Amino acid sequence: MLSDKSPAIDFRKANFVSSAARLEQCPPDSGCEVAFAGRSNAGKSSAINCLTANKKLARTSKTPGRTQLINFFDLGNNCRLVDLPGYGYAKVPQSVKQEWQRNLDDYLNNRRCLRGLVLVMDSRHPLKDFDQMMIHWAGEARLPLHVILTKVDKLKRGPALEAEHKVSQFMQTVSDNMSCQLFSAHNKTGLSALQKHLESWLDVAEEVEIQPK
Repeated sequence: MLSDKSPAIDFRKANFVSSAARLEQCPPDSGCEVAFAGRSNAGKSSAINCLTANKKLARTSKTPGRTQLINFFDLGNNCRLVDLPGYGYAKVPQSVKQEWQRNLDDYLNNRRCLRGLVLVMDSRHPLKDFDQMMIHWAGEARLPLHVILTKVDKLKRGPALEAEHKVSQFMQTVSDNMSCQLFSAHNKTGLSALQKHLESWLDVAEEVEIQPK
């Protein structure tokens, strides 16, 4: 729950800080961060742009996998949103994909100010191999995880709720520190719920002394 003393975060003030290919290139490991991860074409960049009311903040492309770097966006008060490289369809050599994976693993395992992970899934195709891998990793790392099932405007209510139930059931077998919601960047379904969830993570993070993992 948000503290009465902490004002709500204005995500519209988010601005790009820097990009990093490797952990040592990231901004100073202080304050707090919430990272967004997801398969290429799941709607991750669109979700970030919807959250921040800035269509140009995170790159969107009809070519999946274009985002190849870890991108940092400042929210003020030493809080940040982080856009992690998309996983999946990128037409690059296997060696490059393996390098991306090593850098992603390094960030997730060693970034001390990381307070939570938002996993973006296409509601029409949830729980692909990468999604399941990230859920299990978050469970093992005891990192709070919140799933947003995107593009629900393309589904009828029944199938959308069925997808949400399926993902929630799967997560319950892994950890009780996970949650799930429906989301649409197109019509802003679930936007308020996502904002409140991120605010709770960032609010708690401001009051917790960051300890090495």
